[in-house]
Amino acid sequence: MKSPLVVFDLDGTLLDTHADLIHSLNHTIAALDLEPVTYDNLTHLVGHGAQVMIERACKLRGYTLRQDELPPLLQRFIAHYTETMPGLTQPYPGLIAAMDTLKAQGYKLAVCTNKMELLARTLLDRLNLTHYFEAITGGDTFTVRKPNAEHLIGTVERAGGDLGQTIMVGDSANDILVARNAGVPSIAVPFGYSDVGVETLGPSRVITHYDELTPDLVRGLLAA
Repeated sequence: MKSPLVVFDLDGTLLDTHADLIHSLNHTIAALDLEPVTYDNLTHLVGHGAQVMIERACKLRGYTLRQDELPPLLQRFIAHYTETMPGLTQPYPGLIAAMDTLKAQGYKLAVCTNKMELLARTLLDRLNLTHYFEAITGGDTFTVRKPNAEHLIGTVERAGGDLGQTIMVGDSANDILVARNAGVPSIAVPFGYSDVGVETLGPSRVITHYDELTPDLVRGLLAA
């Protein structure tokens, strides 16, 4: 039997990235002379990658974005975000200890995010976290992304895992839906960027701190 696999979302789940996302997004839309967005806007902007975040920010500020304007804006965002990361981004409290415990007991870990794969990998590299994960996939790794089940299924395959021995940890509807679509249990965290209470999304379990993410919890969810 293959080792159990715990798959994490990135932004708002593994890492508190909000300050740096807002900083780079505001740098991007400043090229259009748009008013900056704030943390209060973030939950309505993130979750589908940088391009959608830019499009939503423009719409929020009442700007009709032409399709020819999007590619240079996306490159402006990528360049600024890459140059400044990791910035203020940090793992959430208790995460490192939880991952160390899971790894010590033979569990595998992976990342499944709608962030561009290169940005995700660069960020994890600069935080010295890449070695924890058997696979890191982004919103551009496959032809589909969360909540499409194939994004999670592909991540599990790359990690050498078994879908029947996998759980998904996330902070948003995309994460809970991708788990449901792939037929795996889900754990929701409430400290991320969901625009609704995560308990309303129907996860298998809600944890409020990573000290609750124990091997016993994972085993129990997989057994159920």
